[in-house]
Amino acid sequence: QVQLVESGGGLVQAGGSLRLSCAASGRTFSTYAMGWFRQAPGKEREFVTGVSWSGDRIDYADSVKGRFTLSRDKSNNTVSLQMNNLKPEDTAVYYCAANPAYSDLLIGRLPFGSWGQGTQVTVSS
Repeated sequence: QVQLVESGGGLVQAGGSLRLSCAASGRTFSTYAMGWFRQAPGKEREFVTGVSWSGDRIDYADSVKGRFTLSRDKSNNTVSLQMNNLKPEDTAVYYCAANPAYSDLLIGRLPFGSWGQGTQVTVSS
């Protein structure tokens, strides 16, 4: 199983940028789909972005398209999320996710995968 540790959250003003990183451990990382989810106070966890294990497919939630960019470095076992033009509504705890099946990851179902511990992102207006 893959273990995930996020970093890079913090406080930023609206219009600013942050970069989140997720370090993965485990021999099977390269065969896992990866992604990011977020959960704002009082709301359900929602999909932000994901990449298939091969890297040939990347998806974004409509709310972040054009502002967020997902990248994956298999040589370093990391995935990163570059977040630009941040808005107050982006405030949430962001979770890294990994799962063998990309179709399951897209809907937040990780029967054989893992969640990170989460990192807080706060955007002030």
